[in-house]
Amino acid sequence: MAITSANQLELLQTAEAVAREKMIDPGLVVEAMEESLARAAKSRYGAEMDIRVSIDRKTGRATFTRIRTVVEDEELENYQAELTVAQAKQYMADPQVGDEIVDEIPPVELGRIAAQSAKQVILQKVREAERDRQYDEFIDRKGTIINGVVKREEYGNVIVDIGRGEGVLRRNEKIGRESYRPNDRVRCFIKDVRREARGPQIFLSRTAPEFMAELFKMEVPEIYDGIIEIKAVARDPGSRAKIAVVSNDGSIDPVGACVGMRGSRVQAVVNELQGEKIDIIPWNEDMPTFLVNALQPAEVSKVVLDEDAERIEVVVPDEQLSLAIGRRGQNVRLASQLTALDIDIMTESDDSARRQKEFEERTQLFMDTLDLDEFFAQLLVSEGFTNLEEVAYVEVDELLVIDGVDESTAEELQARARDYLEAQNAKALDAARALGVDEGLVEFDGLSPQMVEALANDGVLTLEDFATCADWELAGGWTTVDGQRVKDDGILEKFDVSLAEAQDLVMTARVMLGWVDPEELVGDSAEETETEESEAEE
Repeated sequence: MAITSANQLELLQTAEAVAREKMIDPGLVVEAMEESLARAAKSRYGAEMDIRVSIDRKTGRATFTRIRTVVEDEELENYQAELTVAQAKQYMADPQVGDEIVDEIPPVELGRIAAQSAKQVILQKVREAERDRQYDEFIDRKGTIINGVVKREEYGNVIVDIGRGEGVLRRNEKIGRESYRPNDRVRCFIKDVRREARGPQIFLSRTAPEFMAELFKMEVPEIYDGIIEIKAVARDPGSRAKIAVVSNDGSIDPVGACVGMRGSRVQAVVNELQGEKIDIIPWNEDMPTFLVNALQPAEVSKVVLDEDAERIEVVVPDEQLSLAIGRRGQNVRLASQLTALDIDIMTESDDSARRQKEFEERTQLFMDTLDLDEFFAQLLVSEGFTNLEEVAYVEVDELLVIDGVDESTAEELQARARDYLEAQNAKALDAARALGVDEGLVEFDGLSPQMVEALANDGVLTLEDFATCADWELAGGWTTVDGQRVKDDGILEKFDVSLAEAQDLVMTARVMLGWVDPEELVGDSAEETETEESEAEE
C-alpha cells in the first residue's frame, strides 16, 4: 500500500471517522497514523534512523523526513542518526553541536506485515486516548451521584453502564441484601476513579456516608444553595443513619427544612436507601451539647469531655441505658462516628458509685496523712479538696469556711500537710539520688522531687537525658493502630503534666544546655500567634 495522491484524503477521512466513533480528538488519531507510518519507514530504511512523518491536516499529504543531529566527534555513536561538525559542513555553512539536518525521503510502500503493524499502533493509540478521555470525564465527577443501568453481576459485584463507561458496584458497597437484574436502573455515588493497565476503573457505592449527603442535597434546595450545611454523616447502611445539619440563616430551621412538608423530603431519601431510618440532628459547636443531640432519642444526665484523649463520658438514667446504647450498640456507635469521639456510657447509679468511691479514697487520704478523724476528713472532701497540696498552700480563708474550723485549726492543718509533703519530697529525692540522678536535674525549675524520682526510675538521670525526651514521652498521648486508638503512657502523666507543659519544660532544658537559641523560640512563637490571629479573622 503506497501513500499516493489517490488515498491521501482517505487518511483524514479515516481519522475523522475513528475520532467521531470513539469521541476523541481527530488530531490524536492523525498523530497515531504518523507514528505508525514512521515505524513502517524505519523497518524499510533501517531501525537506527530517526525517521519522522508529518501528515498535512488539510490535504492529507504524508511527508517522510530523516533527522540527523550534529554531535561532538567523540560522542558519535549512531552513524545513521548523528554526524560530526565536519560532516555537517557539506549540508550547512556553520553547523553547531545540537543542530538538526532534515532530509526528505521517498514515501514507503506498506507490505502486509507493515500495514498490520501500523494498524496495531493506531488502534493502541486510539485505545489509550479513549481511556484518557474516559478517566478525565469521570475523575471530575468523583464525589457525585450518577444514574446507570445494570449490565450484569459477577461474583456479587454489579457492573453498571454509566454512559461512556462502566462502573463497578462491589458487594460490600451495596445496601443490605440488595439484588439487581440486568437493565435495572440504579443510582450510585462515584466513590473513586483510578487509572489501571486495563483502563480507568470507576468504583461506585451506595453505602458511603457521602451518598446520603448528596441525596439530601438533591432533595433539599437549601442545602444545594448553601443555606444549610451538612456537618457530619454516620450510617449503618440499610438500617439506621444520623446526619448533623446547621443553618447559616437564623430564620431557617435546618432540621425542619430537611424533613420537609409532612416528611416528604426525608422520605424520598429513605425510599432510595431501602427504608433506612434517618435521624436528623442539629449540629452544635459545643461538643457535649452536640453529643446530647446525637444520642437522641435517649436522654442524657451528664457529659464529661476529655479533649486530649478524644473521649467523652456520658451519664444516662438507669432506664435509658438500653435506649442510649441501641440495638447491638447501634445508637452509640453512630453517635461516636458522628462526633469522631470515643463514647463511654454509664448509668446514674454507676456514676454515683464511682463518685462515692472517690469520696471514700480522698477521705482516707486525709485521715492517714493529716491524722484526722473520719468526720473532719469528709468535711474537707465535701468542700472540694482533692489532695494535700491544695490543703497545704491554699489561702487560709478557704479553710475558714468549713464548719468548726477557726484560724488556729486552719494553720495546724496546713502545717501538718506541709510537714508530710516535705517528708515525701525528701524521701523522693533520696530515692532519686540513690539511682544516680544528677543535681542539675534535681535543681531544674518545674520538676517536683516526685517527678525527678519518676524520671530516674525511667532512666532519665541528667538534664541532657531530659532534653532529649519528646513531649508525649513525658505527658503521654494516643496513637492510632489499625484504626484503634492506643494509649501511650507518659513518665510524668500521673502528675497531670499536659503536652504543652511538657514541651515547655523540654525546650527550657534545651535552651539551658545551649542546644536552642532562645531568640528562635520567640520568633516561632510570634509567627504562631500571627497565624492564629489571621485564622481567627478569617
